Amino acid sequence: MNAQVQHKSNRSWRDRLFEIIFEADTPAGKWFDIALIVVILLSVLVVMLDSVASIRAEYGRWLYGLEWLFTILFTIEYILRLLCVGKPVRYAVSFFGIVDLMAILPTYLSLVVFGTRYLAVVRILRVLRVFRILKLGHHTKEARILKAAFYAGRRRILVFLSFVLTLVVIIGSLMYVIEGSANSGFSSIPQSVYWAIVTLTTVGYGDISPQTPLGQFLASLVMILGYSIIAVPAGIVTVEWSRASMRQLPNTQACPNCSAEGHDTDARHCKFCGAKL
Repeated sequence: MNAQVQHKSNRSWRDRLFEIIFEADTPAGKWFDIALIVVILLSVLVVMLDSVASIRAEYGRWLYGLEWLFTILFTIEYILRLLCVGKPVRYAVSFFGIVDLMAILPTYLSLVVFGTRYLAVVRILRVLRVFRILKLGHHTKEARILKAAFYAGRRRILVFLSFVLTLVVIIGSLMYVIEGSANSGFSSIPQSVYWAIVTLTTVGYGDISPQTPLGQFLASLVMILGYSIIAVPAGIVTVEWSRASMRQLPNTQACPNCSAEGHDTDARHCKFCGAKL
């Protein structure tokens, strides 16, 4: 009897903690998410300020102390997230679980590897999850539509990227043959491929440029080709965006057992682990 009471008490404690940390349907959960956004932004600001030499020279100790304070807070939060989900391992290896872990690891690694604490700016990714949990109306919907569009067009985008990769290798090799002996910077095929990528994407650093008429002619063709290539992935995503807009997208309800999202609006059980929503 006592074991049953204790089990019920533990479950209710975990359920309340889950609602506060993972959901925003209650006032406590909403205030937790708002506070988390503020702390995340402040922690990223501290890391950025610490990278400025003049500021670090004057306020380095304060910034270092604040960084450890934020890291301890995020560590406690990460542990609480693991405690309140039914399958902590599944949450730990999920995308946002890895992001949460990466938000605290750099500071601890800085004790043995100098400079790694500046990698803590990855915490800014956590704002994406908080915005989704807060269910900010059409912003959340548009973000899910964009994600669905990229996922639906992933194969065509992959084929397109493979084609572009093949193209830049061919163009780079041709430019090496044309300009390799002209002392113009095309000293190797990898260097020429780098030029082809910079030119095809219309970035144009200008650190390497062809000197021969034939090389300049090829460069002109690559520049013109670059404008048409840039439009292809945009067109793929646009088509999938239109299709995704007409489909019913899953809601943001988080499973209390595995913390997974992406369930249908009328779902009563998690489609990943079967737990009741």
